[in-house]
Amino acid sequence: METSINRFLRFLDAEKNASPHTIKNYGSDLREFNRFVGKKSPAEIDYLTVRRFLAYLREKNALKSTISRKLACLKSFFKYLTRERVLESNPASGIATPKRERRLPAVLDVSEVEQLIEAITGDSWEIKRDRAILEVLYGSGIRAGELVGLDVEDIDLLSGMVKVRGKGKKERMVPIGSCAVEAVKSYLDVLPSGSDGRSGPLFVNRRGLRLTDRSVRRIIVQCGKKAALKKEISPHTLRHTFATHLLDRGADLRSVQELLGHVYLSTTQIYTHVSASRLREAYVHAHPRA
Repeated sequence: METSINRFLRFLDAEKNASPHTIKNYGSDLREFNRFVGKKSPAEIDYLTVRRFLAYLREKNALKSTISRKLACLKSFFKYLTRERVLESNPASGIATPKRERRLPAVLDVSEVEQLIEAITGDSWEIKRDRAILEVLYGSGIRAGELVGLDVEDIDLLSGMVKVRGKGKKERMVPIGSCAVEAVKSYLDVLPSGSDGRSGPLFVNRRGLRLTDRSVRRIIVQCGKKAALKKEISPHTLRHTFATHLLDRGADLRSVQELLGHVYLSTTQIYTHVSASRLREAYVHAHPRA
């Protein structure tokens, strides 16, 4: 099974242009399934084996979204094996995907964003880096994985545009806003001597190496604590907030879709529900006969 998994992951990278994040997650999901089935070969896996694995996940109280992702991974894996003639049929193809809970994403209001960013003050290069990270995430709505993939040459400080490599290695140009431009300039001006500030990774650690997704998540959590926010935040909170604030102020859905790098408009439509719920809240609080 392990050999088939490795071949599939190479296929995702070479032929499907899958992102490193996707490949890592698929590898983790498939190896969890491999541990569950023991020493069975792909040919010994049947419909019931997959169903038992899903039941095992439910017993572990896995979220529906997690189960859906793992099932989608197994369907893709077995589809690949049937295409390669390792299997005659896909044992996961007839299994229905669990209906996902449609939870509204958590967002910050404008005052909370200001509270978060203004709490990060100081002259050290790391503080200026952290503030630049906050400004870029909120100013552009890009994902944490897209942020850490940025190189210095990807950002045009004159036009305020940045070249982003998104899911499936697709590139798009997005604006980052004047506040983010100033924060990045301030950060690049004080980078340690080991970095020339003109090439290489944009956001680095103390050793001059590119930050990881996990590092950025940790930085955002620490910034939230420093700002004494009552909400738990993550890089994705800033992405949700970016989209919601745009829609609150009249941006059209298609433009927000392009900025976020969503393939499907339906993915972006979740933010219209957020905006509608915020409008209802404002109405209830402000209207005398609400």
